[in-house]
Amino acid sequence: MGVMQHTLIRGGRVIDPASGLDALADVLVHGSTIASIGEQVDAPEGAAVIDAEGCMVTPGLVDIHVHLRDPDTSGHHEETIETGTRAAASGGFSTVCCMPNTTPATDSPEVVDAILLRALEAQYARVFPVACGTVGRKGETLAPIHSLIQAGAVGISDDGDGIADSGVMAAVLKQVADCNSVFMQHCQEPTLTHGAAMNAGPLATRLGVGGWPSEAEEIMLRRDIVLNRRIGARYHAQHMTTAVAMEAIREARADGQSVTGEASPHHLLLTEDECDNWNTQAKVNPPLRTTEDVLALRKAVADGTITVLATDHAPHPAQSKAVDFQAASFGMSSIEICLPLYREALIDSGVIDWPRMIAMMTIEGALLTGLDTIGLGRLSTGGPADITIIDPDAQWAVDTATFLSMGRNTPFAGRSLRGRALATFSGGRMTWNLLGDRAAAGIESMA
Repeated sequence: MGVMQHTLIRGGRVIDPASGLDALADVLVHGSTIASIGEQVDAPEGAAVIDAEGCMVTPGLVDIHVHLRDPDTSGHHEETIETGTRAAASGGFSTVCCMPNTTPATDSPEVVDAILLRALEAQYARVFPVACGTVGRKGETLAPIHSLIQAGAVGISDDGDGIADSGVMAAVLKQVADCNSVFMQHCQEPTLTHGAAMNAGPLATRLGVGGWPSEAEEIMLRRDIVLNRRIGARYHAQHMTTAVAMEAIREARADGQSVTGEASPHHLLLTEDECDNWNTQAKVNPPLRTTEDVLALRKAVADGTITVLATDHAPHPAQSKAVDFQAASFGMSSIEICLPLYREALIDSGVIDWPRMIAMMTIEGALLTGLDTIGLGRLSTGGPADITIIDPDAQWAVDTATFLSMGRNTPFAGRSLRGRALATFSGGRMTWNLLGDRAAAGIESMA
């Protein structure tokens, strides 16, 4: 479907954290770019007009941590780039960065090329691969990091596993630094987590489930910070969960190191208690922790220790959760519902305000991955028309039957939510549309 010539988004609260803009304004889209932003912008003849009164108009949301499960030669087909990006668009995301735990792993330029090609064909959201640090994500032999980045990878990670060998980790960090890219670590010391399925503590003992100690996160994180002290690579700690890890990041940042961290919606809202009665929908990697840890994560968001909000969208088929807890798959499908979950965890509880939350879902991730250099994560005249229209007060409930993702695995099923993306534009294409009567007759959507 082609890009419409002109669309005027009128009267919304335009929030662009990159420039500090937060005002009632109009946004005129021409083709794939933003033609103008300002008060009382005239609608060109034949333009489609969207009434955004009462809504927020933001940069297209950016999620730097999703699992699209594509390519997949295993035959499991837990997600595809098409289904995953459709789900992303419905959640307000115009850009996603996909993790390399694919089959085959994203450890060659050819796989990077294949992902980029499939993303162009899907067209629902921009897709940028994060490629492996080691061949096959086995933590043993360095992947061709320079070639992967030249092919289009926006970061390096063995996500799903941490790199346990310190020598290999140091070598990866050196190459990442040489390329001016970013390394994204899954902080899990593997010798402490054999057979682990949930947070270590009394509940795991009562349920007879393997316990996952917080030390497993802290030890790998602190080791990496020490290794990177002289190397100076940009280092990003994924899906943080523990209070002690927050202290480690805080100390490293105070020491001047380029260390950032991210938080996922479930770790900001839920505790290990969600796993009671062997609820496999709450089994995630890393695991849900304690109330103390949830509060520590929120404090880290408030003080800037955590700079990025990322979903860790991890779709799985129903049968992979319909087994005993120890054997069930880790992960939850979350990209379609994360915006109101973040609202509940961070805005309704008074931790941060909307502009800061939008920053953590747009420009912060774009800066980390270098996507800001092509105009993503911001609203600017002449820049890409990647835009999200959000009704902050829309009331709705999680109905997994309506998920566009192939994964409907979530402990949030039935939960009442507040706030929703009404429309998503990616490169001027309307890839999601719940505007209803707000949209003029000429508005088309790929949704």
